[in-house]
Amino acid sequence: MTLRLVPALTLAALAASPAFAASDSHGGGFVGGLMYSLTDPVTHTAFLALAVFLLIAWRMGALKAITSGLDKRADDIRKELDEAQNLREQAAETLALAERRQQDADKEAEAMIAQAKEDAKRIMEEARKDIAERLARREAQAEARIARAEAEATEQVRRAAADAATEAARRLLAEDTAVDQFESAAREIEKALG
Repeated sequence: MTLRLVPALTLAALAASPAFAASDSHGGGFVGGLMYSLTDPVTHTAFLALAVFLLIAWRMGALKAITSGLDKRADDIRKELDEAQNLREQAAETLALAERRQQDADKEAEAMIAQAKEDAKRIMEEARKDIAERLARREAQAEARIARAEAEATEQVRRAAADAATEAARRLLAEDTAVDQFESAAREIEKALG
């Protein structure tokens, strides 16, 4: 019903405009200028032709095509905006995931560094213990060698003393002068020990 009123009101406005424009009370401003332009027959005819063209275009559905095209374009823009919003959300999720992975990697690297430091300390302690044990073994071996060398030297001195005593006793028995032989044997023993 409203659609039928539009052409009727437009036609009434067009018919009334020359009468309204003829009066001098239209004054200035936009409406007054519009009414003044309608007093010119060429302008008035062009305005009527435009109104008739728009009326025919409206009746044939051109306005529906224009509005449906604009609605389609608005729907396309809305879809693009929704897609852009979805892409933005996906990008934000991907960024958050990348940041979490970076934090996890940082924590893992710190844990690896801490473990490496602990392993290095443990290896150093083991190396120190190993070196200390080796030094103790070598020291014990050296002391054992020294003790063997001392025992061998003592044994050699005893043998030399025994040999010198035997030799002195043999000479003593071979000679009759016992006191002189005893003193010379004691001197030989001292030489052998000394």
